[in-house]
Amino acid sequence: MAARSKARKRALDVVFEADLRGRDVVETLGEWVARADPPVQPYARSLVAGLAEHRDEIDTTLSGYAGDWPLARMPSVDRAILRLAAYELLYCPDVPDAVVIDEAVELAKSLSTDESPAFINGVLARVLASKS
Repeated sequence: MAARSKARKRALDVVFEADLRGRDVVETLGEWVARADPPVQPYARSLVAGLAEHRDEIDTTLSGYAGDWPLARMPSVDRAILRLAAYELLYCPDVPDAVVIDEAVELAKSLSTDESPAFINGVLARVLASKS
């Protein structure tokens, strides 16, 4: 697994844990960094911090493109994947859009429901189209 792929997975772990426990994502990140087992890569840290900084805008964007699925109704892992991928799509111009979407879909395939990869792909495709 490539370095950024591992970092995305670690960022997802942090965001998912924070969401599940109803805790602040930055505090959860701090705990992961302090524990350092497993280590939190610099790219994972930047993803989580960026998501925290832009979460309101990201949630508004996702809510507009998720159809009949409010964020609160989505499985926690799908919500975390979408938030991180939307952050990369909207705020990380150095990362190719196709890579972001592909990585998000792959995470959904390995961690979520059978329907999640198609759902995540569709929402992120709409987010990407709105960038233009």
